[in-house]
Amino acid sequence: MGHRVGKIVFKGCVRQSAVRSSITSSAKVNTKGRTASQPPTYLSQPQQQISCARNLSTKQFIMSLHMKARCKIYPREKEVFRCPVPDDKVPWSVDFLDYEPVNFTSKSVLSQPVWADPPDPSEIQAFNTVDTSCNVNRKTYEGKGYEVVDGYPRNPRGRTGVTGRGCLGRWGPNHAADPIVTRWKRDENNEIVIGGDGKPVLQFVSVQRRDNGEWALPGGMVDPGENRTATLIREFGEEALNSLEKTDEEKQKIKRMLTDLFVNKGEVVYIIKDMLNDPRNTDNSWMETKAINFHDDDGTGVGAFQLHAGDDAQAVQWKDIDSGLELYASHKDFIKETVKRRNAHWDSSPV
Repeated sequence: MGHRVGKIVFKGCVRQSAVRSSITSSAKVNTKGRTASQPPTYLSQPQQQISCARNLSTKQFIMSLHMKARCKIYPREKEVFRCPVPDDKVPWSVDFLDYEPVNFTSKSVLSQPVWADPPDPSEIQAFNTVDTSCNVNRKTYEGKGYEVVDGYPRNPRGRTGVTGRGCLGRWGPNHAADPIVTRWKRDENNEIVIGGDGKPVLQFVSVQRRDNGEWALPGGMVDPGENRTATLIREFGEEALNSLEKTDEEKQKIKRMLTDLFVNKGEVVYIIKDMLNDPRNTDNSWMETKAINFHDDDGTGVGAFQLHAGDDAQAVQWKDIDSGLELYASHKDFIKETVKRRNAHWDSSPV
């Protein structure tokens, strides 16, 4: 589910030319001179902010909606306050003179673990390509690519209120893989349960994150040069089946079972490639994922597995799917797309 976050090693508002603009914002925020531990003081917050956003182009308005990537406090860091970014100031194409984001990279990242880039992004010469020097894919799923300004990759979804890498290891895109493992909900007679909208109810394997208690897909980061299927098998095994606590023999058995399902028997309904609306995102580092739906139609494959939380998960369960789900990052969007593709239950209100 991602790398663990360390303590603050650098605080302060840093003016990068990559994140500055040339005219004054209509929603001014007093951020001058503050550190990451000082919450911003609002001078004014125009009520017409949302209507201003709607006057932008459709593409810009959609980009402005990465709300979780603009959460007030950076995840796990009680003293790292984002510089507030109004909806209409999210796109880089919109000027925001008063934008002074906090620069933050965690100690765990700057300690240079194997999954982290060098502190200076100018050492990287392969943005928007596959970096052959370390076998890291630096391409994005967002259109034609992302801008690199003054050596810093720029978040294609817009401003987040934080520069640096936060708790993410890579400058630019940080790639993950998320398995959406589903089955039909069945009653005591093994009949598929029908929801209030007349459609069959889906269930999916969901894990509860240890860091924030939110429910999420049991995915994780793709290692350099790793096949995404291998990532899916590894992460699902670790988080949903607690494979890390198993004996070597048990680990091999789990790997064989998951490989048989994910590679040979599982019905791959569809694949989503997307940038995540993730609270860990910054102006210079962000999460992207490849989410793959594996559907166990009769419940005899992964549907019969005994789930056991492990690694970064504190709980795991088959969750019923409906519109009331609250999930981490963009995971609810992926689940909603799964429901659409499977023509399954979503809205509990009568048809």
